[in-house]
Amino acid sequence: SLDNIRRHAAFTVNFLILKHHFNGSGQRVLHVDSKNYYGGNWASFSFSGLLSWIKENQQKTDTDECEDWKKLILENEEVIPISKKDKTIQHVEDFCFGDQDSAEDVEEAGALPKMPVFGAPGVEGVAQEPEKECPPVESALLEAENQEPDKAAGTEPASATEGRDADITSENESSPSTASGEPALELGKTEVAPSEISAQEPKKITYSQIVREGRRFNIDLVSKLLYARGLLIDLLIKSNVSRYAEFKNATRILAFREGKVEQVPCSRADVFNSRQLTMVEKRMLMKFLTFCLEYEQHPDEYQGCFRDCWKTQKLTPSLQHFILHSIAMVSETDSSTLEGLQATKKFLQCLGRYGNTPFLFPLYGQGEIPQCFCRMCAVFGGIYCLRHSVRCLVVDKESGRCKAIVDHFGQRISANYFIVEDSYLSESVCTKVCYRQISRAVLITDQSVLNTDSEQQVSVLTVPPVDPGKPAVCVIELCSSTMTCMKDTYLVHLTCPSTKTAREDLEPVVQKLFNLNPEKEAENEEQEKPRVLWAVYFNMRDSSGVEKSSYDGLPSNVYVCSGPDSALGNDCAVKQAETIFQEMFPTEEFCPPPPNPEDIIYDEDEIVPEESGFSNSPETKPESATEESSSGDSAAVKKEDNEG
Repeated sequence: SLDNIRRHAAFTVNFLILKHHFNGSGQRVLHVDSKNYYGGNWASFSFSGLLSWIKENQQKTDTDECEDWKKLILENEEVIPISKKDKTIQHVEDFCFGDQDSAEDVEEAGALPKMPVFGAPGVEGVAQEPEKECPPVESALLEAENQEPDKAAGTEPASATEGRDADITSENESSPSTASGEPALELGKTEVAPSEISAQEPKKITYSQIVREGRRFNIDLVSKLLYARGLLIDLLIKSNVSRYAEFKNATRILAFREGKVEQVPCSRADVFNSRQLTMVEKRMLMKFLTFCLEYEQHPDEYQGCFRDCWKTQKLTPSLQHFILHSIAMVSETDSSTLEGLQATKKFLQCLGRYGNTPFLFPLYGQGEIPQCFCRMCAVFGGIYCLRHSVRCLVVDKESGRCKAIVDHFGQRISANYFIVEDSYLSESVCTKVCYRQISRAVLITDQSVLNTDSEQQVSVLTVPPVDPGKPAVCVIELCSSTMTCMKDTYLVHLTCPSTKTAREDLEPVVQKLFNLNPEKEAENEEQEKPRVLWAVYFNMRDSSGVEKSSYDGLPSNVYVCSGPDSALGNDCAVKQAETIFQEMFPTEEFCPPPPNPEDIIYDEDEIVPEESGFSNSPETKPESATEESSSGDSAAVKKEDNEG
């Protein structure tokens, strides 16, 4: 048996954080996943992988499964069936704005041989990482925050130092001090030849080119950024998981005002160099930002709604717009003054740690974060079984505790604790649960929403709602140097809490920012907009914030992880992981710094074969799981081979 087992066909950041800590605290971990890729709704796909994912979710069908496993249930046991269908993704609609027929016979460069079924061995998704190129100049690993800027500039990317703050390195000079008062290291901007300046006519990109270069894309199902002083960054540094990842600083914060996209000044230097603000507005803005950093000292001034605070500070409409939608990024009608001030302070405190904005983005996409924790867990003996589904949880009637699972091979796997992703609980368990939804859109475009001399920009834009009571839309635009799209294209993510289907929620914003009819004659204003080459819309379930008591009949040793939430950061996932860990092991420290694997000395007597709960798989050893599991699905392949 295993000390911890996870029945999860949608591997989320919450649990992958937990798995790393379970291994670090001496627990044995088995990850059982019916999908053939890591990450579930946190995953990233190449373009062909995403097309397969779209097809799978558009053609969901119930499968008839053999129920011989029921013979394994004893008289003193009962079962909690696992949901056979993933209902977290709905209303998937994809659109190609080019000649789709021309790409019928085009093969993806460097792709593995195509398999007939999405989920079969060897298809895209088994190894989510494409053939990675050398990271660009502006890519970097986390380094010690106390490193001097002049020493960091011009260095190669380096691994994070253990348990310390970190800085992003680049080939550029360090930027001036920001509003937070700390020296900032701004990521280098790749110099481009005059012929490549974006002011020229953008290159014509065809659909066949996108298909051919599909492995250049790493398209996230969920769009998030890492706050420079957020919980996830601190966790990556403390746990030393940051050694497996590289990051790029978000280079600019944008605003959409009066029908135009413009850049928002963030740092002190940006504010005083800005031509968008008058001198009076600059003084007013700096005074308000200083107040936000010290708001706890003035409790009488932050009562009521956030917009009431503007009246006391006498902010102009343009300043109100910048603060609400680009700095605090909160709702105008639903947010209290305290929530707005807290969000503004968080934004300001993150400035200057790694650059001129508060945000970092992982190279190769957000889907790298789950895989980073997978690798660290595997180093310390975590075992992964992909393409390995589970039929039910087995509960002891007398104690009321879950004692085992039954997998699709009909074998029982025993454990002390079970962690399940919300989407795999049956409807009978979730009758009292009320879910929210997230509207998502992913676009491939031919140019940036705001062209500058540098094409390599990572931009964050919040589009305010047209109608009162509707949510604002968060737009994240990624350039090719983030290793998420091919050259001369941009990958654009749109996210907001759902009120209708994703297309109904987000298409009005897409129409404001982009040209959806590139082949037709359009007005000059439309021609200046970036062309959308391809788009997909879908709704994703938001199960964050659901209390365990909302689920009917769950044993006390079964814990539930939620999927992604609609927030820009990752704090919710980290907090949930820590909460579950402390419930399971209240005397253990959460996230202790791990030892370096090369420093661990094993006694010969301790290195013995271990079954790890698989009674029919004596060949499966921790050593094999350590190295092979990080490559994708070796544990599952071995298991299936042995059973076959």
